[in-house]
Amino acid sequence: MAVRRLYLLRHAKSSWDDPALSDRERPLNKRGRKAAKRMAQHLGELDVAPAAVLVSPAARAAQTWDRIAAGLPEGTASWTDDRIYSADSDQLLELLRELPSAFRSAMLIGHNPSIQGLATRLATDGAELSTLHRKFPTAALATLSFAVPWIDLRPGVAELEGFVRPKQLD
Repeated sequence: MAVRRLYLLRHAKSSWDDPALSDRERPLNKRGRKAAKRMAQHLGELDVAPAAVLVSPAARAAQTWDRIAAGLPEGTASWTDDRIYSADSDQLLELLRELPSAFRSAMLIGHNPSIQGLATRLATDGAELSTLHRKFPTAALATLSFAVPWIDLRPGVAELEGFVRPKQLD
């Protein structure tokens, strides 16, 4: 079985400046826009090319994706999935199990605590695992690899290949 990769990206930092906005409507703040742009550059430098990108419908996640897309190959398949917004880690896992077996890689752009919970449940090994357990900052990216098809993705089957926080990229 070929190795598959899962990129888990927490949306970048959002603004709380307008109390009239619903949680779904909150946009990125200046720091978030900068972090997402830097993460896009990092992905481009690594030649990351997920077969698909699944994005939360929240404005901050969509705006993160808009900036991240600049670092990925043109035409990368992406779609918004309403389930991501309020999903817990179990529900995110179920969503990933629906991916076509032909996809060798995928990125999920979502929210904490579900992104961190999913990453810590899937990964049992990796140099950054203890850091990942402590905190999953906004715009951070966890890269996991595993040798099972999406349908068989379950806790403990992945290795944490990398965990990059925006502050490391400055």
